[in-house]
Amino acid sequence: MAPASRYDPVMSALFLEDLQVGQRFSSAAQTIDADAIRAFAAHWDPQPFHLDDAAAAGTLFGGLAASGWHTAALTMRLLVTSALPLAGGIIGSGGELAWERPVRPGDTLHVTCEVLEITPSRSRPDRGMVRVRCLTVNQNGETVQSFTPKLVVTRRPAQETADG
Repeated sequence: MAPASRYDPVMSALFLEDLQVGQRFSSAAQTIDADAIRAFAAHWDPQPFHLDDAAAAGTLFGGLAASGWHTAALTMRLLVTSALPLAGGIIGSGGELAWERPVRPGDTLHVTCEVLEITPSRSRPDRGMVRVRCLTVNQNGETVQSFTPKLVVTRRPAQETADG
């Protein structure tokens, strides 16, 4: 599995003030192969439908499928390396996660995110909460995972705000 493209986090870093409701972000694409599916499963989710083609054929998946946790991890990698350049990193404080359909060997995934809500903190003036909807989509345009996290996002430091 080839690594996703990288962005420069210093040049691209977005603060709370840079975000707007309705703003969208898209990641690079990444293709997943059967070896990566089996390797992740062997380490983190060793169930037959993630490890063995023949065993997977007789399950409700009808064939080898990536662990949902693999999809979540791949989504996070795409967010960090190419989609959501938040100052201070992507720091979650909860959210909703759903796996809509299985990820198969050969699928090429990308992530699209939309800012849904921005709430500056009343008690911590250096940050706020941002709720985003992140959809992980395959090469056929089918959503394989939906994730709606609440993220802690840093506000622009006072010196930067004053200097422009």
